Amino acid sequence: MRPIRSSRQASPRRPAFRSPASSSLPLAIAIALACMSGTAVAAAQESAAGGTSGSDTSTTELDAILVVGQRASRVSNGATNLDLDIKETPQSISVVTSEQMSLFGANSVNDALRLATGVRVDEWETNRTSYSARGFDILNTQIDGVGLPNSWGIATGAQDTFGYEKVEVIRGANGLLTGVGNASGTINYVRKRPTNEAQGMVGLSYGSWDTVRAEADYSTPFTDDGRWAGRIVAAYEDGDSWLQANQNDRTFLYGVVDGQIGDNGTLTVGYSHQQANSVGIMWGALLFMNSDGTQNEWPRNATTTQDWTYWDTTNETAFAEYVHQLGADWRLNVSYNYRRASGDEDMFYAYLADADFDGTPEGLDPATGLGLVGYPWSGKDEVTSHLGTISLNGVYTMFGRQHEAVVGVSASRSTTDNWERSAEFPHPAWGLLPPFPYPTDAIPEPAWSEFSQSAELDQSLKRVFGATRIAVTDRFKAIIGANYAEYRREGVSYGVDFDDTTSHTSPYAGLTFDFTDRVLGYVSYSDIYQPQDQADANDRLLGPSKGVNYEAGVKAEWLDGRLLTTVAVFKADQQGLATPTGEYNEFGQTIYAPVDVKSKGVELEATGQLSDNVDLVVGYTALEMDGLNGDDTYPWVPRRSANLILSARAPGYAALSYGLGGRWQSGISNTESSGFTVRQGSYAVLNAFMGWDFVENATVRLNVNNVFNEKYINTLRYSGYYGAPSNYTLTVNWRF
Repeated sequence: MRPIRSSRQASPRRPAFRSPASSSLPLAIAIALACMSGTAVAAAQESAAGGTSGSDTSTTELDAILVVGQRASRVSNGATNLDLDIKETPQSISVVTSEQMSLFGANSVNDALRLATGVRVDEWETNRTSYSARGFDILNTQIDGVGLPNSWGIATGAQDTFGYEKVEVIRGANGLLTGVGNASGTINYVRKRPTNEAQGMVGLSYGSWDTVRAEADYSTPFTDDGRWAGRIVAAYEDGDSWLQANQNDRTFLYGVVDGQIGDNGTLTVGYSHQQANSVGIMWGALLFMNSDGTQNEWPRNATTTQDWTYWDTTNETAFAEYVHQLGADWRLNVSYNYRRASGDEDMFYAYLADADFDGTPEGLDPATGLGLVGYPWSGKDEVTSHLGTISLNGVYTMFGRQHEAVVGVSASRSTTDNWERSAEFPHPAWGLLPPFPYPTDAIPEPAWSEFSQSAELDQSLKRVFGATRIAVTDRFKAIIGANYAEYRREGVSYGVDFDDTTSHTSPYAGLTFDFTDRVLGYVSYSDIYQPQDQADANDRLLGPSKGVNYEAGVKAEWLDGRLLTTVAVFKADQQGLATPTGEYNEFGQTIYAPVDVKSKGVELEATGQLSDNVDLVVGYTALEMDGLNGDDTYPWVPRRSANLILSARAPGYAALSYGLGGRWQSGISNTESSGFTVRQGSYAVLNAFMGWDFVENATVRLNVNNVFNEKYINTLRYSGYYGAPSNYTLTVNWRF
């Protein structure tokens, strides 16, 4: 079992299940959500009326309106499973568009989420990352509204963003979306879909550490009437890293077809495949504390790895969606999603030695650099998931007003299998290590045993959900909903069997009031309920964490609706959150205990256009977190953070574009296994780009990241290493 290694651990420890090599993550739950909804019939009818006035339009042209309109008007269900604008949704929502990702070179999910307000990206190893918002790990990740929550909150490998049209971050509790969740939020990746006109692009880039990347994206209608169309997206990236011995390559391919069936139905099918390979990977990360209590500062390229380590991941997804219009007001949505994720890895872990065998490592010897012990490990994993949803949404009339509603059912199942093999013993990889930082060829690769299965997990979830938005008056709207979920998990991990079934009903309520046509106020309440995979000292799974989440805010439009500002205050009380105790069971797995945590804070965001040539996103989050006995808790979470995205076209010369993007956070700290506290002060990282449309359909762009070469420890969540120094990428794109 591959552990969540921490520099604070005195010896290697293993959680019950390894995180699979995909954005679907090691599952605490397999879950299916409402599928991507199509456009309302009313919009199609309006479009038809506008397009046929004064002419004799053929039946073929009328039939084509349904699917073409659906492509043009595709929207996310946001935080409520209802088709609401961001302004109308009584929660905080941020969107990172494909244009922003392209301009700032955010080719991986980690880089894209760094552009989002209120999101913390903790890369505590080279191949594993945790995302958090409002102080807690984001445990719900969706693609087109279909999600696979998990209680570990770990993303494995670098996921490419080229197949996504946008990334949405819905902050706050998500009980209505999934039936389960905590007070952090939900990430929703929205896939690219076929366009109404033929279009395409190719791109080539070269950057620091000999990183090369190629991209291609082409969409075209298959028929003259536009009833069927397809799109294919491909990307390849290969390069070294600022970290010693670390090399990565990634191949991504995605294809999708949609079309109209009869007069009222649309069908979409798609498939994606990603293969990502990494060598010289870090398992765990740097140790910063000396035995005398001083904090070390290492070279920025320092690593604990060895040349023979690697981590290869494969991710496959396939999906089918059918949308059928039922009269003028209702729409039936049926979706099926298949996910398969696998990983294969040989790893090397360095941890602090317990020289006195008293249970407390002493830290590194500041004079010699000695004090680390090695631990080699090898494993592979596979997760297969099937997710299905049927939902019905539309409008109804009551008391002389129109209201919206959605009801649905979903069922899902996933299987997880883990295997591992042991390294020969005795071997230098098991012993005391050379003075740190040591060469990456200091320890030879050990011989490995055959693979044996270490864990298996079978999960299923059945869900019934419903929500409605009631128009009390023209200005006053009320949203109420509920989500019933029945979840079962059974399996075995290191000889410990478990079989657990739980169910829960999560309510949701929200109120919005339009003070003016431009200013809306809102309040919302959501239930918190999250099953947990962590176990106590008796090897019993902890009960679900429970609680409540409140949010209130004001959303306002400015500059004729081009700029949207949001001011939100939030509060969450969560009981029974799984928290490591620092002790371990006979299998080397961390023992957890339930802990109550209270959080509150404020978020500010402004997003939109300052003028025809200037786009802006700026956000700020302030947070307080109290744990047991009211003490400040989770010190690795920055209490203040800010982000900026500013892009513009030169006045009088639109061919020239430029922009700045950056993030700032307050200081953080955490405690290593030696008992000493590691600290990282507040810091800011600024990125910039400049582009030139040297011909009508081609652009050359230079991106420079970490412009001022800030040196910082990227996270102290579990362990950490230094973030990338100043680096550049030169890109040429051609559109046709």
